[in-house]
Amino acid sequence: MKKELLMGTALVSTLGAASVAEAVTATMSGNHQTGLEFDSPTGGTDTNAQINDNNFTVSLSETTDGGMTISSSFKLMDEDAAPGDRDAGFTLAFTDGSKLDVLNAGNASGSHAVSIPGSAGAEGVATTSTNAAQTGLDFMTASTVQGIEYHTASDFLADGLKMSFSASTDSGAAAGATYRVDSHVAIGATYVTDLGDTALTIGGGYSAADGSKTETAATDSGGFHVGLSAVTGDLTVAVGFADGDKAGVNIASTDQIEGDVVKAGIKYVTGDLTFNVGLTTGDAKDTNINTGAGGATDDSKDITSASVSYAVASGVTAILGYTTMEASNEGASTDDGSAWYIGANMSF
Repeated sequence: MKKELLMGTALVSTLGAASVAEAVTATMSGNHQTGLEFDSPTGGTDTNAQINDNNFTVSLSETTDGGMTISSSFKLMDEDAAPGDRDAGFTLAFTDGSKLDVLNAGNASGSHAVSIPGSAGAEGVATTSTNAAQTGLDFMTASTVQGIEYHTASDFLADGLKMSFSASTDSGAAAGATYRVDSHVAIGATYVTDLGDTALTIGGGYSAADGSKTETAATDSGGFHVGLSAVTGDLTVAVGFADGDKAGVNIASTDQIEGDVVKAGIKYVTGDLTFNVGLTTGDAKDTNINTGAGGATDDSKDITSASVSYAVASGVTAILGYTTMEASNEGASTDDGSAWYIGANMSF
């Protein structure tokens, strides 16, 4: 308690706000998902494994006499891995609806990446570690822990528009054998409107980052993404595109890539059933940061996924998922295959 009050006093002194005399409000949430994955690589041996995804999050918040909310959280996740995720910073929510994230705040571009439906299962087809093709719209959104992100209130400049701005600075650590990000700036925006019976969401962002590793000059990462999601009743259709550069990928973070990603997906809800279908195509040309070698031929991943989810009870969902992938590394076909998943998720 003494540490909490000292931290609260320091924050209040910095912000010029009134102190909070009582303990903060704490809430808990999380999920436990477990199931079996059946992996069938084209050129290898079929395997199966139990897949777990266990998360437990504690959220802390308190409101000052001036109406500003100070919040943070920490997560205990994946019982088989390191004990917890403790890198969250603080969020200051202001009375006008805007908020400021401080310490490990993230990247404003990635905050506005549109969600594209795909399989809700935990299945996946493994690829060779040298395949640099990306599959996420925000693959180039790097940042450091010494950063801030400002989120505007809703209806900023126009009805339905919300924006974010972020920046982070050099950590001060010396460049080593593994690539590290030194700094970044980014901007992102989401626009929501109605077109008759359809709710339309358009999201996009731009990010630029500087970084370095031993024996190299500063290496840049960055790019843009844009996505669109349309919801009509129980049907959601979404598409997205991303293009950019990313440094520090593959073995020992030795490579930098020029890549692009195209995603599309459909989700349909009927009663207790949810059907998802997703398509992802990622291409990347990778070169060694130190030597400049490589880059003659693209790496690629073409992924099709689908799932059926059934709401068994409140907070309990049964999931059946399927994914198939065609991949190539430096133009040579490799790691093609498919995977099934059957499991359940319990959330609270």
